[in-house]
Amino acid sequence: MNDNLAQDAISLALSGDWVTAQQINKEILKKDPKDIDALNRLSRTYAELGDLIKARKTAKKVLKADPFNTIAIKSLEKWKGLKKGETYTSKPTSARIFLEEPGKTKILSLLHPGSAKVLGKLDSGDEVKFNNRSHRVSVVSASGEYIGRLPDDLSARLKKLIRYGNEYQVFIKSIDKREVKILIREIKRSMKISEIPSFSTEKIDYVSFTPPELVHKKDNIIATEEDE
Repeated sequence: MNDNLAQDAISLALSGDWVTAQQINKEILKKDPKDIDALNRLSRTYAELGDLIKARKTAKKVLKADPFNTIAIKSLEKWKGLKKGETYTSKPTSARIFLEEPGKTKILSLLHPGSAKVLGKLDSGDEVKFNNRSHRVSVVSASGEYIGRLPDDLSARLKKLIRYGNEYQVFIKSIDKREVKILIREIKRSMKISEIPSFSTEKIDYVSFTPPELVHKKDNIIATEEDE
């Protein structure tokens, strides 16, 4: 019976129905107050609904029963930078957004991650965005808060690709206080540079950008990228 309820709670969380997920997890805990998984899920629902006091209290209850529980430890670390009244929210996550496509997607770690307070509001699957107004391309939250920046070589390449009309989506792949991994997905490629992939399909460093006026044939594009 509890297994069925647990599956319901997980499905509701994935769909973003945190209120009902919370109710089901509480029902599970009435029958088994020591159900660690249900406590972790309940803790998450409190955080998603903005009650960080209860979220922390529930996570600490997990650690009393299981001192090395990584989910509770990571959760408490994530919420450390948030204050009373601030909400921790995330959109439902679909595994499909992390499907990789050669030349169209790239997963990487950001340099110089932002403050714990900002990172504590984010979660895997959250859509973020580029800020390419300065020399380096940085990644910011939906509200414009700094999360981290791209390596210089990729910054230079993407700034030029965006200037020619390419468009990208950016998602948080994984996050903690020490590392933020993102997935960049090309969602539109300009006809001016239709032969130029956003990212190398080989496992090498990012290659230099070739302006459209210097590109004549596909063979030349490939040769130029391999040489560089």
